[in-house]
Amino acid sequence: MKKFILCVLALMAATAVFAQVSDAVLDKWIKEFTPSVMSVEEQKAELQWFAKAAAPLKGVSIKSTAEGIKTHYYESEVLAKAFTEITGIKVTHDVIGEGELVDRIQRQIQTGQKLYDIYVNDTDNVGWHYRNDAAVKFNELMKGEGRAYTNPYLDLEDWLNLEQGTDYEGNLLQIPDQQFAILYWFRYDWFENPELKAQFKKQFGYDLGVPLNWAAYRDIADFFTNTVKNLDGKKIYGHMDYGKKGPSLGWRISDAFLAIGGMGDKGLPNGLPVDDWGIRVENGIPKGASIQRGGDLNGPAAVYAITYYVDWMKKYADPAALSMGWSEEGPVPAQGHIAQTWYMCLTWLSDPLFADKASPVVGKDGNPLWRVAAQPHGKYWIPGQKVGYQDSGAWTIPAATVKGKERLAAWMWAQFCVSKTVDLKRTLIGRTFIRKSTIWSPVMDENRELFGGVVDFYRSNQVKLYTGTGLNVPHYPLMAEQFWQNVSQIITGEVTPQKGMDNLAFKLDDIMGKLKMKKNTPVLNPLEAPAKWVGRKAADGSLLAPKAEIKGEQKPETISYKAALQEWVP
Repeated sequence: MKKFILCVLALMAATAVFAQVSDAVLDKWIKEFTPSVMSVEEQKAELQWFAKAAAPLKGVSIKSTAEGIKTHYYESEVLAKAFTEITGIKVTHDVIGEGELVDRIQRQIQTGQKLYDIYVNDTDNVGWHYRNDAAVKFNELMKGEGRAYTNPYLDLEDWLNLEQGTDYEGNLLQIPDQQFAILYWFRYDWFENPELKAQFKKQFGYDLGVPLNWAAYRDIADFFTNTVKNLDGKKIYGHMDYGKKGPSLGWRISDAFLAIGGMGDKGLPNGLPVDDWGIRVENGIPKGASIQRGGDLNGPAAVYAITYYVDWMKKYADPAALSMGWSEEGPVPAQGHIAQTWYMCLTWLSDPLFADKASPVVGKDGNPLWRVAAQPHGKYWIPGQKVGYQDSGAWTIPAATVKGKERLAAWMWAQFCVSKTVDLKRTLIGRTFIRKSTIWSPVMDENRELFGGVVDFYRSNQVKLYTGTGLNVPHYPLMAEQFWQNVSQIITGEVTPQKGMDNLAFKLDDIMGKLKMKKNTPVLNPLEAPAKWVGRKAADGSLLAPKAEIKGEQKPETISYKAALQEWVP
């Protein structure tokens, strides 16, 4: 017995030594991960924990995947190499198109064929994962089989929007790896130009400033496109958007654009009982998207929003917008000929064109000539409705197909990518904020002006008002396809806005009506005349979805950028 105990102690000691990472290796990676919110000593402690905890998993190989943004390229090209060197776990991190990623995770869950051990999958899918009981519950993993592999420095309280990956029952199905809001972007230097301000005031009768509503946005778009026309030797446009047929066209519309026009009901995170997809949901059960079933996807508010989206892109945007997709349109405002866009995904600002001193949108002092502010809202929007959309790409492990050592290794890899040791550096590269410690770090204090309002946004209480698609959408992979397929026909003029939204709403109803899910399966309301639902009011007199048509236009309203920032004071 004594001999056996000595052998065990010797083995344990050997494992402990083996699990240690040399100071040279740590110093190399700590230098790469500078700046960090952690001290060098804290970074060493966290990285040594990864090395020791991963010792039983040394030699395990895993595959992960994420969409093509800078945050994930950094993970693939740098963090994967660091993780393998520190832990001995071999990781391949594929960066692929978002549409392809959604298709692969759907295929893995439905067929049981493992393609990846872990995905950075948007929390837009959380309702689908929940209803299929398809994703590992991280809260259970951390208490159970993954307890010894859970980073003591993880600090989930440090997340900005951890709730985006949580189900109706409070389980954590997805942990955000990156997130970016969609905000309003504009050329601050042009808006502050005295001659342009005077010219705008004379033409429209109010001050050129940050638009609070779509009526003001339209006037500003018209002013720069058709009145100013040329600046700095370039033909300029007062608006920018994209309209190319494809999956990203679907995100353009489903990512709360219809809601900021006013479709749906008040209530966070997505509108209750009618959400930002126009789906009526009662007690977690989808009841229908069409106004004939109590939804709002083909109601007056949705038709109004899609009409303006198409018309304004054709009237005021760079003509190339119609042939662009999400990734192509992103850097266009940095070319120096766009006055404003109501659709700026903050991850696009990671493009050097927005920050390079040689860029036409950067001043001689190296500071941006642009700023970001809250998106303007359409005439159907009322206070208490969803304010805007926030994309959250989150670590997701398919429960049925990833088990044992691969599950534990994938969990460690996910934690490494979001660790405090690396998060600040990764955020500076990708502009995708997830941690409070990062956004409140001294480095962000020093670089606040370079971010053009982004730091102010993430430090404010407004960040909680920008939410993802949420739990209500029962089958995101299948239903998201319907948006781009039907909206593209509205853009080309094959169908009218009303007909196109009718087709979309009825298609979503058809899909939901056929679903059979493990939890909260849709149960559709019967088809009835729209008059049963349209035009009702709440006790406070506000319109309930589906909202009746509002005649006339909004009164244009703008505020100064200084006043807009005050809305973001924490």
